[in-house]
Amino acid sequence: MNTIALVSCAKKKRRVRSRAADLYVSTLFRLSNEYAKKLKVDQIWILSAKYGLLHPDIDVDPYNLTLNKMTATQIAKWGVDVLSQLRQVADLKRDHFLILAGERYRRELVGAIVNYKVPMEGLRFGQQMAWLKRQIAA
Repeated sequence: MNTIALVSCAKKKRRVRSRAADLYVSTLFRLSNEYAKKLKVDQIWILSAKYGLLHPDIDVDPYNLTLNKMTATQIAKWGVDVLSQLRQVADLKRDHFLILAGERYRRELVGAIVNYKVPMEGLRFGQQMAWLKRQIAA
């Protein structure tokens, strides 16, 4: 059984092709990624509105797309695609998932993932930032 962190992409990005882990420059993304690394999870993957499931070391082009502007049908298709990608790298029934993503980015996934934790569920943006800073500092 592996522990896998799923970190949500972010609106604020570099303007040039970059490693996925370096493309997203928002503070929330940076802190979420740092928290996952601190926990020494087995794998970290990025949930991208455009690319689906991204390995942090893959080079990708910047984009301007968010699930917040997609229709329910588009979001459902995105979820099916991400689950398909996840099944190639993880066991959705046995692995444990740490989901560091907002409700829209996890809604389509949690029905298929058996073991998961959403540590910041219900927290607003500022509360998430404070929570992550506390966890990283501890």
